[in-house]
Amino acid sequence: SVKIVEVPPGPPVLSPVVAEIYAVDETRRAELARQVAEGMTEVDGLVDIDTTLEAPTRQWEVVVDRARAARLGVSQAQVVGALQTALGGTSVSFLHDDHAKYPVPIRVILGEGDKAQPSVLLSLNVRSRDGNLVPLASIAGVREADWMGAIYHKDLLPVTYVTADMAGEVDSPLYGMFTMVERLNKQEGAPEQYFIDQPPLPEKGTLKWDGEWQITYETFRDMGAAYSVGVFMIFVLLVAQFRSYILPLVIMAPIPLTMIGIMPGHALLGREFTATSMIGMIALAGIIVRNSILLVVFIRQLIEEGIELDEAVVLAGAVRIKPIALTAISAMVGAYFILNDPIFNGLAISLVFGLAMSTLLTVLVVPLLYYTLARCKRV
Repeated sequence: SVKIVEVPPGPPVLSPVVAEIYAVDETRRAELARQVAEGMTEVDGLVDIDTTLEAPTRQWEVVVDRARAARLGVSQAQVVGALQTALGGTSVSFLHDDHAKYPVPIRVILGEGDKAQPSVLLSLNVRSRDGNLVPLASIAGVREADWMGAIYHKDLLPVTYVTADMAGEVDSPLYGMFTMVERLNKQEGAPEQYFIDQPPLPEKGTLKWDGEWQITYETFRDMGAAYSVGVFMIFVLLVAQFRSYILPLVIMAPIPLTMIGIMPGHALLGREFTATSMIGMIALAGIIVRNSILLVVFIRQLIEEGIELDEAVVLAGAVRIKPIALTAISAMVGAYFILNDPIFNGLAISLVFGLAMSTLLTVLVVPLLYYTLARCKRV
């Protein structure tokens, strides 16, 4: 059969939804693979369901009588070479054409109709050691046998893959995968399921989910670690700059406020929170902290000039709103042009909606927090 598929954007995976079936016994592995594939057909949105199981196929095997071939002075390598030339073709020379940029190879190969006829193959001749032509029919025969299909392994374990794609209104394959997980949990005799760790190889069989799920988990795990390290380093730099452990918390307070814009923004546009959305969230942390620093530094500067705390807080918010808004608008306009990009739309949504909401809240939250802590003599 022929299957035409579209290569999905992003990291290369076997398919958006992949179920890896592990078992010692090949029959048990095939049984579980068919069970999972049949269950996927009943899940709304899962399409293009396929397995790496192959239907029984017959093939022709050429069996060489080694004793007779040795007496006639023909080696087994000569037989293999003759069959390879007949079935796959061999370049014997080149045609030099004045109108061609490169020499044109001249290949010797059997016609497509002759390749499937054993009698034609056995009529080929090979040259013996003494120079005589020996027909293959005199030293070899053809027999029909079962064709051994491809044997798949992963991490040295035999595996059978069940693949599927997601279609419909819900584009993320994770929803289809988790629906299938719930169905398998309710079935008797279903394989034990693994999501992160590589499963063992028990007699009854196990299932490990792969595909975009594995990519998504690893991406968000690494992105979450990068985000945590980034926020911590920002805190360290602010402590070093302001010589305080409390004031950096005031400056960094608007960072979680970006979520008030990011999550509703994704819901409003009907988009999933992706890895690029996480990248936008990490970028927002630096932008928002810069805006907070502008406010805090200006408040402290006004207080040093003799202005009362109440007036300094209000004046800082009124004066600094312009550069803060200009910075946010410029970033939002730049991100607007990739809103329709199939990969980086999450980045654009995070920047546009996160900046819009956090900018409005920054000029309110930071002055209020600073005012409250200053009244308590904490900053």
